[in-house]
Amino acid sequence: MVFEKDISKKIKSNSMHLSAFLLDWFDENKRELPFRKNRSLYSIWVSEVMLQQTKVDTVIPYFNSWMKKFPNIKSVAEASEENILKSWEGLGYYSRCRNFHKAAKIIVNDYGSKIPEDWDNFRSLPGVGDYTAGAVLSIALNKNYLAIDGNVKRVVSRITRRKKLSKYNLNYIRSFLSKNIDIIRTGDFNEAIMELGACICLPRLPKCRQCPLNSFCAGYKSGTPSNYPQKSVIKKVPVRTFVGGIIRFKDRILIQKRDSQMLNGLWEIPMKQVTLDSNYIFDFKKYIFDKYGYIISFKKIISEVEHVYSHFKMKLIVMDFINCDDVKNTGNSFSWIYKRDIDRYAFHRANHKVFKLFKSFNWDV
Repeated sequence: MVFEKDISKKIKSNSMHLSAFLLDWFDENKRELPFRKNRSLYSIWVSEVMLQQTKVDTVIPYFNSWMKKFPNIKSVAEASEENILKSWEGLGYYSRCRNFHKAAKIIVNDYGSKIPEDWDNFRSLPGVGDYTAGAVLSIALNKNYLAIDGNVKRVVSRITRRKKLSKYNLNYIRSFLSKNIDIIRTGDFNEAIMELGACICLPRLPKCRQCPLNSFCAGYKSGTPSNYPQKSVIKKVPVRTFVGGIIRFKDRILIQKRDSQMLNGLWEIPMKQVTLDSNYIFDFKKYIFDKYGYIISFKKIISEVEHVYSHFKMKLIVMDFINCDDVKNTGNSFSWIYKRDIDRYAFHRANHKVFKLFKSFNWDV
């Protein structure tokens, strides 16, 4: 197992000073966050899932709304995927949401709606990795597990002056934390060092003079703490071009449900990836006919929308079409909706930029 169960044996005498400095600072300076008021296993788990690769300020309104709508694990399990995705809409990384939904169903069916409190069973749930298991079990139940996220790696890399996050150095960081963690306040220690990374030991401009651990920090003493850890080379983000159609029949538009791995289960206006040197209007009309059997007439290009996802930048050419056929029966994968229906569906973010364009043209014509 990655995390030490008997970490008390690994604590050295001087390490108590480090954890004491850190926890004193945390007690005085920790942010007032809604998920710090409710320390239930469910609440902490929800917050940790939402906080993965997402800023705290972004998460707070989603967390508050989620807890009102889904107050316990059973309410999540009983909700439809459509309802779950709608509640997550705009938060991104939707696989987190779908995995949490799957995990909730397993807990209701296999554990009598009680979230497992032991490492092996909790770690086995969909979407739960070493970090999530360590964070949730330590913060909610004060169990002796480490929680090592990007903030923690940065803090300890600077304290120990580790330049590269190699496998050897990651093991060194884990060993350092095992030796220095406060076994009485394990959850608080994990939260405190993450908080230090989020608020003080910043990636570019660390606030070293405000840091409670600067006397322990080899990176600070070197005079160049921001050199640790070494920044990874940022790869150029590829640009992918799509065409999307506002396909209208009277006062309704056509939307489709994604079935690919990325953004699976979310809705969007019909769109297709193209190359700019192709006859993309013809290609898009053929795509709609092949997929839905609709013959559509091109009116005009409305605008271009750009949106950045985690691994590519989308350039979406938005076009206006008129559907020449009568509206046919819809299935689970597509639907004709009125303007008032938009809020009923979970769309990915690029679509909301498209919807803002609706004010620039007459929906009803």
